[in-house]
Amino acid sequence: MVLPGGAGEGAARSAGTGTPTGTGTDGGVVTLPVDPARCVEAIEVTKIFTGAHGSHRALDRISFRVGAGERMGILGANGAGKSTLIKVLSGLLQPTRGTVRRGLRLSWPLALGGGFEGHLTGYDNVRFLTRLYDLPFAETFDYVTDFSELGKHMYVPVRFYSDGMRMRLAFALSLAMNFECYLIDEVILVGDRRFQLKCHDELFGRRQHCGMIMAVHDAGVIKEYCQSALLLKAGRGRLVTDLDLAARIYGSL
Repeated sequence: MVLPGGAGEGAARSAGTGTPTGTGTDGGVVTLPVDPARCVEAIEVTKIFTGAHGSHRALDRISFRVGAGERMGILGANGAGKSTLIKVLSGLLQPTRGTVRRGLRLSWPLALGGGFEGHLTGYDNVRFLTRLYDLPFAETFDYVTDFSELGKHMYVPVRFYSDGMRMRLAFALSLAMNFECYLIDEVILVGDRRFQLKCHDELFGRRQHCGMIMAVHDAGVIKEYCQSALLLKAGRGRLVTDLDLAARIYGSL
């Protein structure tokens, strides 16, 4: 299958240069120190899930590069591979083949409310992560408590949190970590309308200098916030920098 206007199966171009990326074969995720290239790069990334009913190729030779401060959107219908790609980029999933290179401090997926130690309180989870990321605890805890608006629930074990509370905690923590590139998987604005606007202003206003890789269904969101779009269909992708063209192609998929 070739996506409309594509150069071939799995065709993809570098977001930073518009030239094809290289090929990786080690099948691992490589975390690099921040270097002059300062980018997040996927090189021929393939992900195959195997189960009792056979195998499913969720990603097929995906390649792209997102530099510091750049924003790339991932467009595709349900089942196209968007969430799988976000998880592979974050390290939550390992690629079956290909390589992910990180030259930027990369967040966990912002829509993900998991990853916390359920028996620990919000307070203790923040304390653990500040030690892990070598951040000042008191300052970080105050920021997370204020932004998440969890109040006394910060002293309650996370296993008693609702999904919305867990996502608030995860979102606030990701902002406190000052990542250089944020991974956004579909729904990230949680809570009431006021809190949603607060999240939107923080992420797309005050942090507009940060890089982002965001998986969405809405081409309009990509046109408003991104410089490029990776179009996914059945795990295969094409990178487009003309966002009007990307919207037209997406509408025809």
